[in-house]
Amino acid sequence: MSISHEAIYRHIYNRPQASLNKKLIKLLVRKKTRRRPTKRKRGLGSKIINQVSIDNRPKYIELREEVGHWEGDLMIGKNHKSAIGTIVERKTRFTLIIKLDSKKADEVAKMFSKKLNQLQEIFKKSMTYDNGIEMAKHDKITQKTGMKIYFAPPYSSWERGTNENTNGLIRRYLPKGTDFNLVDEKKLLSIQEKLNNRP
Repeated sequence: MSISHEAIYRHIYNRPQASLNKKLIKLLVRKKTRRRPTKRKRGLGSKIINQVSIDNRPKYIELREEVGHWEGDLMIGKNHKSAIGTIVERKTRFTLIIKLDSKKADEVAKMFSKKLNQLQEIFKKSMTYDNGIEMAKHDKITQKTGMKIYFAPPYSSWERGTNENTNGLIRRYLPKGTDFNLVDEKKLLSIQEKLNNRP
């Protein structure tokens, strides 16, 4: 007999107020008392110019057979007043956590490029990002690093599943409600080290 993770979640969330289910919810990574509805309103389109859709990304990237293809995102801090950048390599799951002074596109482009340029050329091929407006200056990252950047459609987090999963792992160390302005780079590097050396 086998059982899917979806069946387990459905069982837990069928009666979230039941005493046993409350205990089970506390054991979950995100400890949410209810599940998000599956349908969400779609936006009116992106304000990011010259973006290349993930549909145009070469199919071999999907296979994860070579290193150098990344997924990126921002994690937002308390009251949406702070943020950190996360970039994960698709094949090796190697993670970079980036300290940011703001969520502005110029800051994101500058700090992402600085971090990525610490890597050897073989590790800088492409990055897949969501439709966040903080990536509006994606062309600057391409100019500085030589990496092609592809964009997933809005509300399609499964297109960047490796990054979404890694963000969940980072949240174990920096839970929702954390003010990232109070987290120094040394702490972020420590978390990065733990993630990159876990079994």
